[in-house]
Amino acid sequence: LLNNLTQVRLAEAQAASTVVVAQEAQSPTVPVRPRTTTNTLLAAVVGAALALGVAFLVEYLDDTIKSPDDVEQIAGVPTLGLIARIEGANLAQKLVASLSPRSPISEAYRVLRTNIQFGSVDKPLRSVLVTSGNPTEGKSVTAANLAVVLSQAGKQVVLIDSDLRRPTLHKFFQVPNSQGLTTALLDGHVPVTQHLQATPIERLSVMTSGPLPPNPAELLGSQRMGQIIQELGQHADVLIFDSPPLLAVTDAALLSQQVDGTLMVVDAGNTRRALLSRAVESLKAANTHLLGVVLNRIRFGRSSYY
Repeated sequence: LLNNLTQVRLAEAQAASTVVVAQEAQSPTVPVRPRTTTNTLLAAVVGAALALGVAFLVEYLDDTIKSPDDVEQIAGVPTLGLIARIEGANLAQKLVASLSPRSPISEAYRVLRTNIQFGSVDKPLRSVLVTSGNPTEGKSVTAANLAVVLSQAGKQVVLIDSDLRRPTLHKFFQVPNSQGLTTALLDGHVPVTQHLQATPIERLSVMTSGPLPPNPAELLGSQRMGQIIQELGQHADVLIFDSPPLLAVTDAALLSQQVDGTLMVVDAGNTRRALLSRAVESLKAANTHLLGVVLNRIRFGRSSYY
């Protein structure tokens, strides 16, 4: 009996609970997971880091010309003008120097005019060639507006469309293109001034391209072209030539040897550095006086009004 009693007490002791309740458990009021705030902050930090990484990568891989510093680094020539994008349904509406003479873009063309004059103090420029490395960079718009602001400064200006492949200057001033540079090149018995056409702008005359020839390069590089430049120089203070792109054809390189200076138009944000370098090298190979570069269609911020 004593043995059985001992076993029963031992079994009772082993079955008794030894857990002591220190504090009653409380039901949670918020979920343990997911941690919305922590996950949101972590996602924001990771997203910002990825965005910065992609932005730096895009900037590193982007080899287009964006600023005057890029022009100085690649071409080694100064930037003479910064022109914003000109809106217009047709080419005639992009003649802002005449249509909106008090606009910031018109003032930018006046700054370009002043910089060109400062760059030729010892020897005034009588003839300037406006070209670009690639098509559709805005060289014709620049040439037309530059001619307008020069005439507004009291200069007698003749604007010549020497782009005998895709002429556009007659569309700016809405004049016929039945006669012009090509007819002047072929007809040496008639005075060159008879091939000029008047414009609504005072002291500004335009010589359109005329009928398109099959051999533009040969005509622009001929001795007759040099004679036309000399004859026009006797009736005008400044001659502005609009020429084809440098890298597309050789017309501009040939014509640049017969003028006093060449102006390069660069489409900011689209022209690649290698193309600008090639265009400048082609001008240097032709022994051309490169005046500088015009950054066209550049984007200005609100603080860049002046």
